[in-house]
Amino acid sequence: MPETDPTPVSIVEVQRAVTAELDRLGPVIDDLGRLFTEAGHEIALVGGPVRDAMLGRRHNDLDLTTSARPEETERVLKGWAEGMWDVGREFGTIGCRKGDFQIEVTTYRSESYDPSSRKPDVDFGDSLAGDLGRRDFTVNAMAVRLPARTVEDPFGGVLDLAQGLLRTPGTPEASFSDDPLRMMRAARFAAQLGFDVAPEVVAAMTAMADRIEIISAERVRDELVKLVCARWPRRGLTLLVQTGLAERVLPELPALALERDEHHRHKDVYEHTLTVLEQAIDLEAERLEGPDFVARFAALMHDVGKPRTRKFLDDGSVTFHHHDVVGAKMTRKRMKALRFSNEETEQVSQLVEQHLRFHGYGTGEWTDSAVRRYVRDAGDQLERLHVLTRADSTTRNKRKAERLQRTYDDLERRIADLREREELDSIRPDLDGNQIMEILGIAPGREVGEAYTWLLELRMEEGPQEPEVAREKLLAWWAARG
Repeated sequence: MPETDPTPVSIVEVQRAVTAELDRLGPVIDDLGRLFTEAGHEIALVGGPVRDAMLGRRHNDLDLTTSARPEETERVLKGWAEGMWDVGREFGTIGCRKGDFQIEVTTYRSESYDPSSRKPDVDFGDSLAGDLGRRDFTVNAMAVRLPARTVEDPFGGVLDLAQGLLRTPGTPEASFSDDPLRMMRAARFAAQLGFDVAPEVVAAMTAMADRIEIISAERVRDELVKLVCARWPRRGLTLLVQTGLAERVLPELPALALERDEHHRHKDVYEHTLTVLEQAIDLEAERLEGPDFVARFAALMHDVGKPRTRKFLDDGSVTFHHHDVVGAKMTRKRMKALRFSNEETEQVSQLVEQHLRFHGYGTGEWTDSAVRRYVRDAGDQLERLHVLTRADSTTRNKRKAERLQRTYDDLERRIADLREREELDSIRPDLDGNQIMEILGIAPGREVGEAYTWLLELRMEEGPQEPEVAREKLLAWWAARG
């Protein structure tokens, strides 16, 4: 299972880590400090790079803040930077590249939301203290003034960092009123950093959860992706459910907390889902490349169809027939609402729909044809389906768990054996459309498609055929059709 708790850091460790990281960044940040100071402007390293430097994490994406306005920043950077862009000019940001470093320099600013608007009003500020005061959390409201490398920490971010605590620089109510997305960011940082969230912040998130509805679906989606791909996603997801935010952005998740009573005992679907997610994360380290959002989100959504399909039987047992199909439809609908790409939406929905397929395997009774169909239907999602299916075993019965794993090992061995004997990942008929038309003496049309489909089924049932054998069987099928 993923680590349940982050390793705490001491103030001494923080000081040592930030000194080492600033020395590494020295060739870039010292230059920038000198250039902006000589031009009569202030500049400071700020936000995530400072926080992560104190945690001993390296960053080549640097955020800096300055008293210079965007056009002045461009003048200072011109000739020093190896490339510049200004897509963030509206928000006071000029980007540039220097060696291996991507750098964004942003004018001191303050931004707030109109209660009915989805877009922030941006006003440039005049001081570093004012800029830090408008940031989301104290651990992100620290700066290093350049070129002196003086640490500015007006809100106690270093102490909160050492204690693993998320607080806001001002009142959380004011912070979340300015930008409601910060409530999602609290959950995301809890998941990324493994930090606790201060009680007053949790209280404000709970009281103001409705405010998230003014934020665009795209911004909510982006925070959700970062949360799900974080190191400790359970922390963030639990916070979303606890505060009621999940009911606004991912209502299928809290709906999994099905009521339980003394007469109808069944597995806690909500806790099961979070465990499946964590087990999928363990497996992705071995089988997939890096944090895999599709596999993780499929694990999170795989049982969302259960509340709608639950039925109590007379013997006290519970069934969830077709929750895989219902869950896939619900997943597709939610991901479209959150403006996910069609590709990701279909990938996740496909995995949700197929996550029970393995349980028809029994103790290995599937024919080679059934194995081929399993591979064909999974397509390029097969490795993720392996991960999801294995992760979906959360039984505490050790013998049952071991039996399930052995059975899936057997299925994977059979897939590997078939791969050695035939082209399994891209199953096609043994004859193409042109060959079908030539053999049957027909023109392009519906009948060619029917013949192609029949040959594909033949390939699935019997495996690859020699061209002459396929030709004879096609002719026999054609004659039988009359």
